[in-house]
Amino acid sequence: MKIVTTIEELRDQLRGQLRTAFVPTMGNLHEGHLSLMRLAARHGDPVVASIFVNRLQFGPTEDFDQYPRTFDADCEKLSKEGVYVLFAPNERELYPEPQEFRVSPPHDLGDILEGEFRPGFFVGVTTVVLKLFSCVQPRAAVFGKKDYQQLMIVRNMCRQFALPTEIVAAETVRAADGLALSSRNGYLTPAERSEAPMLYQTLEAIRRHMAAGESDLAALEAQARQELIARGWHPDYIAIRRRGDLKLPTPTDLGQHVPLLVLAAARLGATRLIDNLEI
Repeated sequence: MKIVTTIEELRDQLRGQLRTAFVPTMGNLHEGHLSLMRLAARHGDPVVASIFVNRLQFGPTEDFDQYPRTFDADCEKLSKEGVYVLFAPNERELYPEPQEFRVSPPHDLGDILEGEFRPGFFVGVTTVVLKLFSCVQPRAAVFGKKDYQQLMIVRNMCRQFALPTEIVAAETVRAADGLALSSRNGYLTPAERSEAPMLYQTLEAIRRHMAAGESDLAALEAQARQELIARGWHPDYIAIRRRGDLKLPTPTDLGQHVPLLVLAAARLGATRLIDNLEI
């Protein structure tokens, strides 16, 4: 695996490549990330990964400085997966001057759910993704469904800007007890790690209720919130939405069995976890 740290080196390595598959990451890689690399290999060749902790998507009170950085271990894992190039720029390389041009998702998609509780988050995400796409120029790029809203925003951005990059969705990878794999799981204490699968179980319960014919979505959301609060969680949201646009389902949608999903974000101790489940 070749490790490059500058845009010029990256373009030299990829010159003439027309089927590049790309997986952007912030490092601290786990099995979920590695599954993205394997999926990328089925959609293009060579596979390029990036590691860059993007300051633009962290709020002023969030964990940019504490975000786990495990570069040597990450390189070993990527090499074993057959990644051809790892692009690992520093901030000065990717942002040599203040990044005053930014990409703003539409308010009705970028300012709800995660966007409501993390203002500016998706502006930071779309801006760095567009810049990384400009550097790598991939034919395909892989994003996980665990960050469902992010996946949708990036896909819509590519369509509206007519980017020649197919966005491939990867299924969420879970631990044996159902917890969605995440770099932030490492922040959990042993007791919190034992409790953490309850978020997924809560989403599963909502899916079962809806499969049994429950149609009062607000009541299902409120009940799930209260159950988590009673166990010591601090939910930001539990929301049942349409898969296609993350809007609230209408009675007509429910009657026509429009595809839905339930999304959740909640703090357990000092750690904020997110998850979602297609219904």
